Amino acid sequence: MLGEYRIEGRRASEIAASVERGVGSGQLAPGQLLPPMRELAATLGVNPNTVAAAYRTLRERGVIETDGRRGSRVRSAPATTARGSIRVDAPEGVRDVSNGSPDPALLPPLDGVLAAVAAEYAARPPMYGEAPVDEEFARLARAAFDAGGVPPGPVGVASGSLDAVERVLAAHLKPGDAVAVEDPGWGSLLDLVPALGLRPVPVAVDDEGPLPDAVAGALRVGARAVIITDRAQNPTGACVSERRAAELRAVLAAHPDVLLVEDDHGHGIVAQPLHPLATGSGRWVFVRSVAKAWGPDLRIAAFTGDAETVDRVLGRQRLGPGWVSRLLQRAVVHLWRTGAVDPEVVAAAYGGRRDGLVRALARRGVEAHGVSGMNVWVPVADETGAVARLLGRGWAVAPGARFRMEAGPAVRLTVSGLVVGDLETLADAVAFAAGPAPARSYG
Repeated sequence: MLGEYRIEGRRASEIAASVERGVGSGQLAPGQLLPPMRELAATLGVNPNTVAAAYRTLRERGVIETDGRRGSRVRSAPATTARGSIRVDAPEGVRDVSNGSPDPALLPPLDGVLAAVAAEYAARPPMYGEAPVDEEFARLARAAFDAGGVPPGPVGVASGSLDAVERVLAAHLKPGDAVAVEDPGWGSLLDLVPALGLRPVPVAVDDEGPLPDAVAGALRVGARAVIITDRAQNPTGACVSERRAAELRAVLAAHPDVLLVEDDHGHGIVAQPLHPLATGSGRWVFVRSVAKAWGPDLRIAAFTGDAETVDRVLGRQRLGPGWVSRLLQRAVVHLWRTGAVDPEVVAAAYGGRRDGLVRALARRGVEAHGVSGMNVWVPVADETGAVARLLGRGWAVAPGARFRMEAGPAVRLTVSGLVVGDLETLADAVAFAAGPAPARSYG
């Protein structure tokens, strides 16, 4: 049943740990059937209740699943989940404010940049065995981290923020480990965590970021990692304030073994200052993507962190893709050197649309959130009904179900495709669709 792998242990905790080691090493594959409790108890010479307790612990941690008489088996890690399919397609004549994409007019042109990089490539094509991180890319990224108060650490490159987060989690965690995630939070991340065999623990947020008590609660129940968005949180637009950052640092300081992952989602598109949570001690990673400000298709994210974590991620990366295209790294270097994006201009453009929509909704008695970035989060009484009514008024919005676990119903609106003249019309439609304002916090 288990091939050559032998489950060991005399106590429930030892048996559970033995199964987890097998899952983590790949010797117990997803979907693999485990021995019946009485059979394993006889093999180990323990009481069946001891095995039952071990299996219960494994189920609670998400390592195994039990299906009645069919027995217990290693939990399968899904390749995809349903969140990506929770969307509203905008038919002809309907404005789409659901997609979360930046305004193309605010992205820098790439033709001249790519031509310059191609000329460099022609003079000296990069080959196997070279450093995975371009030297100038690392220097400029590190300088930007320093300017934002991010602790010292080596620099790595990943194919976007989600790729970096996945590699960091895989470097430290094992199937069944709990991960504290923002709720509402980034839908792709909420998909990724269970797909890795990890157990998401929702943490409520408000406009200043994750609630300290909620983070503390997640850590008390055993979260081994915490993922926090510093600015322009998707979908709520939350931005970690100086006060909230100090509170969260105090909470995290009591759990030095917990992995901290920070995603500066608003880099290059917000005016709010950065307040990093990382202090330079313990296990930590700070991630910045170029997607929102310089172009989603560049697929580049810079990250830094403690030396051991960065080394683990880059080492595992070498065994897979090897490195992130140095051509793309050099393209980003050119964009940074030439000041192709003026963050103040971009922040003002998104801020004017976002703040204007929030104010317009407030005048209509509609609660809305969005203090940074390009999204506005609107709690509603009936999410499905609100989405349908907005579609009938000519607006396609993102259902909140894509982004939440325990948080209440809501819709997300992306302002990047709006102009000032759209705000009152859209606010009228949202006020019509939202229904009675729910008497609760959206967190």
